[in-house]
Amino acid sequence: MTMSVEETEALLKKAEQELDGAKTADEIRQTWRKYYLQVGHRSLGRLLLGRSAEEIVARRRSREQE
Repeated sequence: MTMSVEETEALLKKAEQELDGAKTADEIRQTWRKYYLQVGHRSLGRLLLGRSAEEIVARRRSREQE
């Protein structure tokens, strides 16, 4: 079963907030383990590199329209 874009967006926003608040490598790893099965490694990596959840979701939406 595939998640809708809205569900993915909500999870990405939660992950983004948790990653932004992480102060140690262990906190980042915990957040990663919590979300990677739902949103994927690439999306989490993009969040870590500074992309916003909105950018990631916008790209997914544009791919679905193609």
